[in-house]
Amino acid sequence: MAALIQTLVFGLLIGGVYALMSTGLTLVFGVMKIVNMAQGAFLILSAYLTYSLWTYAGIDPLIGAFIVAPVMGLLGVILYKGIIERAQRIDAGLAIVATFALALILEAVTALIWGPEPATTTPDYFNQAVHIGSIAIPKAQLYACIFAVVITAGLAFIIKRTWLGHAITAASENPEGARLIGVEPARVGTWIFAISIATTAFGGAALSFLYQFVPDSQDGWIGLTLSVVILGGLGSIPGVVAGGLVLGVAEALTSNYVSVQWSTAVPFILILVVLTVRPQGLFALHSREDVSS
Repeated sequence: MAALIQTLVFGLLIGGVYALMSTGLTLVFGVMKIVNMAQGAFLILSAYLTYSLWTYAGIDPLIGAFIVAPVMGLLGVILYKGIIERAQRIDAGLAIVATFALALILEAVTALIWGPEPATTTPDYFNQAVHIGSIAIPKAQLYACIFAVVITAGLAFIIKRTWLGHAITAASENPEGARLIGVEPARVGTWIFAISIATTAFGGAALSFLYQFVPDSQDGWIGLTLSVVILGGLGSIPGVVAGGLVLGVAEALTSNYVSVQWSTAVPFILILVVLTVRPQGLFALHSREDVSS
């Protein structure tokens, strides 16, 4: 029984981090109806930037994320105005292709700057744990999950309680109606793309001490974040949280009770199952509630 509880705790902690990594992806789809295929590449770039801050300045990754976030947000604005918005005017499908091209370019750039060798940060809490009875809670996963909860809750607050959040909802549901009340969808698109890329700083910071990474690690992370978003329901932050927790627990159970090799296939198996059984996502109701609120 203790082993099962330990597995579930670990899965929930990792699931919270998965949710954080996927929020940017669901925000972009919710407003612009574009699947950002460069999400994994932005996560890896953020991980490398926090790795550099830790290596050369001794800045903890979780603190470094607040330095990296504005940089990533500015990069998001530049890429959106220079590439994504122009491609979207021509065709939404072309915009998706553009994000895929960006992923390849970012992978090449990170390889040129940091090289192909695996990297990871090792802060003091890297190999420490909190013990509650017979249950050991790794500090790295615990801190990363708390970090994820705070950032994700902040994003949810922005979407539900601020003018920007209301503008985002209006622009995503009725662009023409939004223009009538003074909300320009293109401007909202810039803001949401910048925010979504800025959030990868926090996901990348957690990634930097939870996993080893190389430039082409982005291939696996885009698959994982897509599975979380599809599982939870496209465009829903509460759905992404639920989807991340489900995926984290599923991976932990599979790794402990089936095989570590099979755990890497769990995200892709979930994508196939959800698309077959419930294409709108298992938690699509939350998405509708977000819109109505």
